[in-house]
Amino acid sequence: MQPDGGGPRTWDGPPPLPGPHGPAVRWNDPFARLAVAHALSTAGDAVVAIALANTLFFQVDPTDARGRVLLYLLFTMAPFALVGPFIGPAMDRVPGGHRLVILASALGRMVIAFALISSADGGLLLFPEAFMVLVLGKTYQVGKAALVPTTVRSDGELVEANSKLQLLSGLAGAAAAIPAGLASLVGPEAVLALGGVVFFAASLAAIRVPDPRKPTERSEPSSAAELNSLPVQTAAAAMSWLRGVVGFVSFLLAFALRRPPDAAPVGRTVGEVVGSGADYVPNVPDGPYPTWYFGAIVVAAVVGGLAGSALAPRLRARAREGAILTGSMVVVALSALLGLVLPGVFGMMFLSAGVAAGAAVGKQAFDALVQAGAPDVDRGRVFARFESQFQLVWVLGAALAVFLRLGVTAGSFLVLVGGVLAVGFYVMAAAGIDPKFRPPGPMARRLVSTIRPGTSPRSSGRADA
Repeated sequence: MQPDGGGPRTWDGPPPLPGPHGPAVRWNDPFARLAVAHALSTAGDAVVAIALANTLFFQVDPTDARGRVLLYLLFTMAPFALVGPFIGPAMDRVPGGHRLVILASALGRMVIAFALISSADGGLLLFPEAFMVLVLGKTYQVGKAALVPTTVRSDGELVEANSKLQLLSGLAGAAAAIPAGLASLVGPEAVLALGGVVFFAASLAAIRVPDPRKPTERSEPSSAAELNSLPVQTAAAAMSWLRGVVGFVSFLLAFALRRPPDAAPVGRTVGEVVGSGADYVPNVPDGPYPTWYFGAIVVAAVVGGLAGSALAPRLRARAREGAILTGSMVVVALSALLGLVLPGVFGMMFLSAGVAAGAAVGKQAFDALVQAGAPDVDRGRVFARFESQFQLVWVLGAALAVFLRLGVTAGSFLVLVGGVLAVGFYVMAAAGIDPKFRPPGPMARRLVSTIRPGTSPRSSGRADA
């Protein structure tokens, strides 16, 4: 294929995969190029995380190391101190800056992965190098999100594009875990070397990612004002709540699995009501939960996240982004209800899967809102700002779980109450701001008539609601 401006012939990638109505995947399409780079970048992150897991977090005992866990949370938040005010705006000013960020982050993580080999046993450079991996990883996420709108034909395809990339993240991470696990039999040095090789492949793929943005343009005031408008900020508040719950539930379950479980009062009560008595009460072990509980909960979270990512495009074909965000919060609240009433590992699995699914769907909807409204030359700083906000609330949610040290039942109840309040506030706020963000149905129209007394429920709804 000849480049648009003439010149030598370049490689277009492998032949397109066949589909029922023609080529299903054209490897030379802009989105396919970005998807390949994204899959390799995510796989590299997974490999490095496996190599560093025992060093950074899993050796921390949550029963007596609250300070160390809080230090870890600050460690995860620190990269956004650089990405938000500095790296995000910088990538908007440089010609081809978004693609350059993807390439530079892959090359940087490749170099650090190889450098970590000499620090894998706990050397002085371990934490600075791991910190730089986090910074470059977050920088890549911002650059990738800013590039997605340039790879699709219309704003209506944004949710589907984000969903496909999220699915690729899960699949690539799971696939990378297999060779990383085999390499770990040799040692963490072998795993880090594998990560360096994967990041090198990601950098090669990033070279082929297009960036048609015109950096000399500046955003019009109306476009910038749209992103600071109340509807977008309301959607950002909903997404912040979802991310905060993800952090809270992650550490709630991590702490619960490392200490003796609380009893199963809900199961005992239900058993007594139905006349089963002690026969219904599960066998509660004396020490921490069995190890396989952890694996089951992690698998449930992965499955929930992948299911949410796969479901998002179908939801977008039937509902607006505001309604999708509402449904995401409802799913999280329902999963908290199941975590409250179901005993043992089943309640934990439903809680983990529901929170992961709701957060995944909500993230696709919110990203599509911002990608559609953000000017090309400001996408880097916009996504850096929102991602910094979301990471902050994730840390706050996790810190709340660290300080409270609730059991799974009490934690699920807290999420349930918060979910009901969040859904109520969001629906009332969104319904009174902009019909585009209004959840469909007669309930939303009644809310509008309540907020705006002069508006009848019938006239306030859209014709297609």
